[in-house]
Amino acid sequence: MGLLTILKKKVMQKERELQLLMLDLDNAGKATVLKKKFNGETINTISLTLGFNIKTLEPQGFKLNLWDVGSQKSQHPYWWNYFESTAGLTWVVDSTHLQRMQGCQRELQSLLMEECLAGATLLTFVNKQDLSGALSSNITHEALELDSICSHHCAPLCIQGYSSVTEENLLPNFDWLPPG
Repeated sequence: MGLLTILKKKVMQKERELQLLMLDLDNAGKATVLKKKFNGETINTISLTLGFNIKTLEPQGFKLNLWDVGSQKSQHPYWWNYFESTAGLTWVVDSTHLQRMQGCQRELQSLLMEECLAGATLLTFVNKQDLSGALSSNITHEALELDSICSHHCAPLCIQGYSSVTEENLLPNFDWLPPG
């Protein structure tokens, strides 16, 4: 079952708009994938997301709003402003930053305990797979304790390794979206 299929089930037929919230700890690569894949821009320079950015796509007759919200620690308290009406959460993980994996796990667990996100679909991107020393999706899955977190707090889970720079393995996650 694809992500869009799962998300569609959350939306009443008359309501044809979905919100997908994209979050990460700073420098995990969320802005890179949005800039390159969805905006078709070069990634020579990437700046931190301050506040939020919205990208709207229309796959299969649905309006999909991708909300990219700033990931600096000072912006975490404001994330809750974007939870309402969120059908899915995309959590981006830097698979090369082993020292931050525990903090990443704690932050994700805290997010998924939010009542407004109860039942939201979780799509976890394990980024930077093109770099040496990157953890695999399976090892990241275990390190983040996703089975335990998701058994209590979220709807279906998908985890996928990818590279936002080379776009390797990115399309299988977004194969339901129109070309960027």
